[in-house]
Amino acid sequence: MAQPGRAPDPHHPGPVFSVDDTARAWVPHGRFVITGTPNGSLNGLTFAAKDIYDISGHRTGFGNPVWLDTHQPATLTSPVVQSLLDAGAKLCGKVITDELAYSLNGDNVHYGAPLNTLAPGCVPGGSSSGSAAAVAAQSVDFALGTDTGGSVRIPASYCGVWGIRTTHGAIPVAGVMPLQRSFDTVGWLASKASVFERVAQVLLPSTRHHFDRVLHFDEPWQIADEDLHPLLEAVQTCVAEMPGIKLGTASPLAQNQDLETWRMAYHIAGAYEAWKAHGEWIEQHHPAFGDPIAKRFRFASTVTHAQADAAKSEMSQIRKAVREVLQNNGVMVLPSSASTAPYIDATPEEVDQVRMRTMRITCIAGLAGLPQVSIPLKTAEGKPVGISLLGPAGSDLALLRLAIKTATTLSQS
Repeated sequence: MAQPGRAPDPHHPGPVFSVDDTARAWVPHGRFVITGTPNGSLNGLTFAAKDIYDISGHRTGFGNPVWLDTHQPATLTSPVVQSLLDAGAKLCGKVITDELAYSLNGDNVHYGAPLNTLAPGCVPGGSSSGSAAAVAAQSVDFALGTDTGGSVRIPASYCGVWGIRTTHGAIPVAGVMPLQRSFDTVGWLASKASVFERVAQVLLPSTRHHFDRVLHFDEPWQIADEDLHPLLEAVQTCVAEMPGIKLGTASPLAQNQDLETWRMAYHIAGAYEAWKAHGEWIEQHHPAFGDPIAKRFRFASTVTHAQADAAKSEMSQIRKAVREVLQNNGVMVLPSSASTAPYIDATPEEVDQVRMRTMRITCIAGLAGLPQVSIPLKTAEGKPVGISLLGPAGSDLALLRLAIKTATTLSQS
C-alpha cells in the first residue's frame, strides 16, 4: 500500500523532486514525490496532479494563493490519486490550475501560464493547464485533470495530447475541489495512447459497449475553424468504415434552439453552482482574482435561484435529447475546441470570442453528462488540435479504445 502525504521527516527525507519542469507547470508548493506500490500495473509511470486534488499532508492551492493560505493541509488523499498510487504509479507533485478552475485559457495571474511546448507562443488551455503542459513536455507520463466545461478537452486539444472527460459520476470526485458539481468530472491526459489506456484500466469500470453508429451532428462542425474540417471528416470517415459501424445524421437540437441556447443554459446553471460552492469564501477573504475570473464570479453572484432552476430544467431536456440520439451504441465526432490554441498575446476580446465559440461545443457533453475523448491530431499547418469522440453514458473505456483504434488507423493511412 502506498503511503501518500506523510509529514516530512527530517531524519528520513522522501524522494527528491527532480522533475524537469521545462514547461513551468509546477506550483511552488507542489514539488514533492510520492512513490506508488511495488509491482502494480502502473509501475514505471510518473504522473502529476492538478492542484485541485487533495493529497494527505499537503495543501491544495486551487490556483489562488489566498485559497492556499486559508486552508490547512489535507488529511486524506483523493481516492483517484490513491488508486493510481496503489496501482504503482509515482506521483510527481502538483501542477498549475487556472484560478478555482474557472477558466479555459490556461493562464494564471499568480503562477503564470505553463508553456505549450508543441505550439510555442500559444496558450496551453485550461483549467488543467499544468497537466496538459507537463504531459506535452514529457515531464511526466500522464497527469490528472478535471473537466467541468472543457478543462481537460481544451488543453488536450491545444497541447496535442490525449485527454478524456469521463461520464459524470463515473469516478467519484471526493477529495477534488468543486467548481460546479453538476458538471465536475475526473479526467486525465497522456502523450502516449498506451499510457492513456493503462490509466483508464485502473480508473474506469470495465463495461461492454458495442458501437454501431457514428452520427454526424453538423452544428458543432460549423462553429469550428475551417482548418479543423478535414480532420473532422477524416475521423468520422475512419470510424464509419470500421466493421459493424454505419454513418448517420442526427441533431438533438430542438427547433427553437441552437448551441448558443445550450451554452447559456450551462453558463447560468454552472455560475449558480460556482457561487454556491465558493461565494461565502470569496466574501469572507476577498481574494485577488485575475480580471476574467473576477468577472465570472461577479456574474455568478447575481444568478437567482429562479434563473438557475430554469436553466437546470432546460439542461434536463438537453440531456434527454442527446442521450436519446446516441442511445447505447452511437458516437459523435466533435471538435475538442473551436480552434487551435490562441496566441499568448491575443486580446481579451479575442480570447473571450474563442471561449464562447468553444463552449458552444464543449457544453454538449457537460449538459448531457457524457464521456468525450480527445484525439491529438495536427492541422495541415502542423499545429496541434484535438478531434473528439462523444459516447453514451458509461461507455468511457470502450470509447477511449475506439478513439485509440481510430488514431492508429489514421496514422497508417
